[in-house]
Amino acid sequence: MTRVRFAPTPTGNLFVSGVRVALANDLFARRTSGQMLLRLDDLDTERSRPIHADQIMQDLRWFGIDWHTSFRQSERLDLYQAAIERLQRDKFLYPCFESEEELKAKQEFRRKRNQSPIYDRAMLSLTDKQRHDAEAGGKRPHWRFKLSGRTLEWNDLILGPRHATLSAVSDPILVRADGSPTPILASVVDDLDFGTTHIIRSEDNAGNTAIQIELFEVLRGARTPIRFGHLPALGDLILGNNDKPTPGGRRAGSLALRGLRNDGIEPCAIAACMTGIAPEKGEPLPLAELAKHFELAGLAASRFDVRRMLEINRRVLGGLSFAAVADRLPGGATEAFWLAVRGSLDLLKEARGWWDVVAGTIVPPVIEGARDLLLTAGSLLPPEPWDNAVWTKWIAALERATERTGEALLAPLRLALTGEDNGPDLADLLPLIGRPRAASRLAIAAA
Repeated sequence: MTRVRFAPTPTGNLFVSGVRVALANDLFARRTSGQMLLRLDDLDTERSRPIHADQIMQDLRWFGIDWHTSFRQSERLDLYQAAIERLQRDKFLYPCFESEEELKAKQEFRRKRNQSPIYDRAMLSLTDKQRHDAEAGGKRPHWRFKLSGRTLEWNDLILGPRHATLSAVSDPILVRADGSPTPILASVVDDLDFGTTHIIRSEDNAGNTAIQIELFEVLRGARTPIRFGHLPALGDLILGNNDKPTPGGRRAGSLALRGLRNDGIEPCAIAACMTGIAPEKGEPLPLAELAKHFELAGLAASRFDVRRMLEINRRVLGGLSFAAVADRLPGGATEAFWLAVRGSLDLLKEARGWWDVVAGTIVPPVIEGARDLLLTAGSLLPPEPWDNAVWTKWIAALERATERTGEALLAPLRLALTGEDNGPDLADLLPLIGRPRAASRLAIAAA
């Protein structure tokens, strides 16, 4: 059975870049009738927080991603310790006593001589007496994994044929001086224990692949069949209203999923934008359907375009029923209000502004050159009660009285009534605004 995993570090928000990795694993598992594991990499006790882990799980469920099982690495220390003892017993780990400052000095020394800054394995020649003396002096070793030095070749599911020569790589630290495992060891132990068959992750983890392959083989006792796939980083700039990069050069991948949720972006719009699988017409597909069209290579090649996401979200919101959004609308919002505004929203949170337009107090700008038109408009407002035909009757009377038509008539009215240059159909908004608000705003804009 296909088994994949998503392994976030619960130190803060879940960002779009992480959600993309989770989505890739989820869709891959669905497509292959496999299982996905959620592993919370919380060994960094100083930065990891239970509340962040809970928020990550909430965000994933909101997005539509579920998992077969989940666990926290902090609950599995005994398993990691057993692996450490086995590696020490079989001489795959060796103790090192250099301080961080000493290691940096060694690297700088090698750089100045145009040598590779890899670790020089000096501690391999440590005698038992030297180790005893170091420990007697209060030093505690960290432990490095002795790499074989061979050249490994593998085929990445996304990046294609890859190779790495381990003699050109520093022996990695697998155990810290306090005895705790580093992420690279804990991850391999977990993948072996869970029976992971495919590791799909971000490309920024690709540099550890050869080390992990060798560690898998050492702990497993034979070559591991685990396949790797690395997604290229999301690097698109978030653009402003003038299509220029926003100050600070923020990237699409740094958007927090919770922020998009609070803004009113629908999960299917985010998923459609990530995968590039979005119908030109109609609502984007739910994850179960999306999985049928999913290919890892397609996800890797897709471009996360924020503007495209907003376009898709507008289409999704435009098709949602009042019941689907009622609990997320401003208090008091009616079905008539939702039907009037839903086709004009990029973000659900924009409904707040339109509720202020129809049910609150806004102050429109004074519109230069439109005073006579607006005063006439105010005088011709029909008496209440108003129904859906009030707009047609009012505009017909205004056209006769002012001899204006089209935008020459509609643009000043829209700005006066809503304070905006564009938005939902005024024929739908006017009955919701009501005569007292309409009359007051027309008078203010004509002053």
